[in-house]
Amino acid sequence: MSPTTAHNPTAPTAATAVAAVNRHLYGANGHVTFLGAGPGDPGLLTLRAVEALAQADVLVADPEVHAVVRSHARAGVDVPLQAVDDTDHETCATVAGAADLVMAAARNGKRVVRAVAGDPGLDADAAQEMLVCAAEGITFEVVPGVAAAVGVPAYAGVPLRDAHGTDVRFVDARTADERCWTEMGASDATVVISTTLETVTAAASELVAAGRKPDTPLTVTIAGTTTRQRTWSATLGTLAQTLKQAKVLPSADGGQPVIAVVGERSAPAQRDQLAWFESKPLFGWNVLVPRTREQSASLSEQLRSYGAVPAEVPTIAVEPPRTPQQMERAVKGLVTGRYEWIAFTSVNAVKAVREKFEEYGLDARAFAGIKVAAVGEQTARALVEFGVKPDLVPSGEQSAAGLLEDWPPYDPVFDPIDRVFLPRADIATETLVAGLIELGWEVDDVTAYRTVRASPPPATTREMIKGGGFDAVLFTSSSTVRNLVGIAGKPHNVTVIACIGPATAKTAEEHGLRVDVMSPEPSVHRLAEALADFGAERRAAALEAGEAVKRPSEKRPTRRRTRS
Repeated sequence: MSPTTAHNPTAPTAATAVAAVNRHLYGANGHVTFLGAGPGDPGLLTLRAVEALAQADVLVADPEVHAVVRSHARAGVDVPLQAVDDTDHETCATVAGAADLVMAAARNGKRVVRAVAGDPGLDADAAQEMLVCAAEGITFEVVPGVAAAVGVPAYAGVPLRDAHGTDVRFVDARTADERCWTEMGASDATVVISTTLETVTAAASELVAAGRKPDTPLTVTIAGTTTRQRTWSATLGTLAQTLKQAKVLPSADGGQPVIAVVGERSAPAQRDQLAWFESKPLFGWNVLVPRTREQSASLSEQLRSYGAVPAEVPTIAVEPPRTPQQMERAVKGLVTGRYEWIAFTSVNAVKAVREKFEEYGLDARAFAGIKVAAVGEQTARALVEFGVKPDLVPSGEQSAAGLLEDWPPYDPVFDPIDRVFLPRADIATETLVAGLIELGWEVDDVTAYRTVRASPPPATTREMIKGGGFDAVLFTSSSTVRNLVGIAGKPHNVTVIACIGPATAKTAEEHGLRVDVMSPEPSVHRLAEALADFGAERRAAALEAGEAVKRPSEKRPTRRRTRS
């Protein structure tokens, strides 16, 4: 920013500049995008939806889809309607005011995204808001989303049509009248009913009263397309008993949205073959990942691909070194040509060097002429974000040992300098240092940051850990075992313990934990794969024994794990 702009109170801000562009493109009254956020799975947002969210000045989202769309909005977007818990008595009033928020922003020339669950074309409130826009001359567009009535059956393994072209009818039980039920009862079409847990049995009774046979199959799905999804197979005549046996009704969640599919396409034998989503190896498992959000991003995404619900709980906190002089000398040496290589063994090391660069007014150009190594993909991505493309990333195992496998030996003919700058944690192992020295390199092993035990997680998380609320925990080092037990207590004995290697497993056992899963290689991603294999074997064993597939946390014994 130039000094003139910085001290000129009339200089346009980024926000006013965007508003000016929007007024030029969409007129003085702005523009509204009615966006379908789908039935719950964030991955079902369309490319057009993501693009619209990235361009929004104002985001007005229904509470149930707030988390789905918020992460795709640009930094600085105005969010006047914050997420509200579904049980909050003010939710209805808040959503009812969404239209006023949309219109107020549009009248001020803003580009507004109005996000609703499912598809806006099936949302009566969204249609009414569109009419208001049209009446005031405010331009708008519609970005369709995956409708719950279509997306949820697909995730539940219930195809709505077959090769014979089965007729499909859609019914919203909230607005269906006697004539509608009579038509559905007289038809042999597949019927998709949007309803709630509280009223789904009444809808089944309406169909039977209208002529559908009581033995007609149906499925009932709650929380569809999310890892909380649950589906029950029954018939119109046995639905009430099925839900009662499953202890679903009565409950505090009686008003929870439900998609019910009535017809032969819902037959249990077919659904058993097609239930791809709920048959994922870790479906619905709450998995504790004792790492920071930055460290665990790709690992958590991998766990989600197996159907798990990852919970990131940092067990360490990063602090500057007690004496900064060593780091300062090393950074100055890097600029003055002291090093041939710099090796980054963690995202935190990249962050520490970057902060020191910014302190000195340096940027990525200071790496010119220096070879850069990264221990793995996550560290490499952090370097790329800094503006540095690493010259060396392990081709095999992403670890210090893997990095050494690919590191070239020092050659006095081709290497004018024989020194490596290694910024890392105060508790790092000596594997890389010893290996580099063996290859003929001199190493400046510099403490770039200190790792200390993190603050305890919230009380609810601690209770889940000790009470068996988590189905599994991934330990990626001995320090994560010691720190987690220290800040939150020992995991319950039903919790599956997965360790990245023998040293970590030994530490877990020393703390009285039974190790259930061991990674075949010291890689967090192979560890997640090993846990998924464990979950798949456990699921297969339950099915073979004719038992219901349950998560570990659903089989909590009364006794705690004791020290062995």
